[in-house]
Amino acid sequence: MLSATPLEGLPEVTPGLDLGAAIVTALARWPVPERAQPGDVLVIAHKIVSKAEGRTRRLAEVTASERAVELAAGVRDPRLVQVALEESRGVVRAAPGVIVCETHHGFVCANAGVDQSNVPGEHLVLMLPLDPDASARRIRARLRELTGSAPGVVITDSFGRAWRTGQVDVTIGLAGVAALDDWRGRTDKDGRELRATVIAVADLLAATADLARRKDAAQPVVLIRGAGEYVTDEDGPGVRPLLRERAQDLFR
Repeated sequence: MLSATPLEGLPEVTPGLDLGAAIVTALARWPVPERAQPGDVLVIAHKIVSKAEGRTRRLAEVTASERAVELAAGVRDPRLVQVALEESRGVVRAAPGVIVCETHHGFVCANAGVDQSNVPGEHLVLMLPLDPDASARRIRARLRELTGSAPGVVITDSFGRAWRTGQVDVTIGLAGVAALDDWRGRTDKDGRELRATVIAVADLLAATADLARRKDAAQPVVLIRGAGEYVTDEDGPGVRPLLRERAQDLFR
């Protein structure tokens, strides 16, 4: 059985907060005190990771370039677009007030992940962690240090999709969880060989966690149990296996 439970009682996240210690403390405050167990997965919204790492910009300190003004098209704040450009390798697609970028990490997403929702202050924007995989590894190492157990850690963000409407939480940072479950070469129930089935395990865990928490509640961490078959002793290669090679990307 798979269960996904939002973690309550986390403090307001400020730069420098020890997220691993905060998670351990929150688990201990549950009505029935909990601790991370082998096979657990902690799914963490990137915003608290970015806040703890000080990944914010004040728009008052940003000067919009001509390109940012052009892309903002009078619909968005050009300073926010400027931050998105600075966080990007390049712009993949653009429409009035909307830009889809490829971030320096290799993610293709709206506004390079630059966002103002759930960020204190009207003129403050939040950026993705510089290295989300490294962030996941640090949190996992801290949990191991404090509890003796090393659950898998998944760091997420909400992405749109090229061929579907709506947003889904996906993985942007990963430690101790298999990114993919490759079924190619196995057979289906009728004995037919599977030739293309590669299950995006980490993204499914991210989406499961997002269903368990409310968007308007302070529930940035979700504890998932029942996915132990995908949790690994080693931190692993991170999110890289989930990123489609450009030559195979029919939308670019």
